[in-house]
Amino acid sequence: MESQYFNKDKLLVLKLTEEIDECSVQKIRRKADYEIERYMPREVVFDFESVTFMDSAGIGLIIGRYRLANMLGASLEITNVSESIKKILEMSGILKIIPLKELEEKVV
Repeated sequence: MESQYFNKDKLLVLKLTEEIDECSVQKIRRKADYEIERYMPREVVFDFESVTFMDSAGIGLIIGRYRLANMLGASLEITNVSESIKKILEMSGILKIIPLKELEEKVV
């Protein structure tokens, strides 16, 4: 996972670079929590551009980071999802509480 922080906008972008399954979710969770607590952003965006697979462990990962961001006064959004991952997010109901976002060109 790679992270970018934009101080001007208080935006933290977490670029997921691997498959999200039970084996990888612990490492991603620790890194994401560290980055969120380190920067205290107003907005956290999970970028799924390089993710090719996600299972139910990924849903738990997103919900947990959503709760952490909310507790710290930040919003959480998701961007660049493939159609297969979008279907998983829709079926789980996660898109009812966490919006999909298009990153502005200046951020990417």
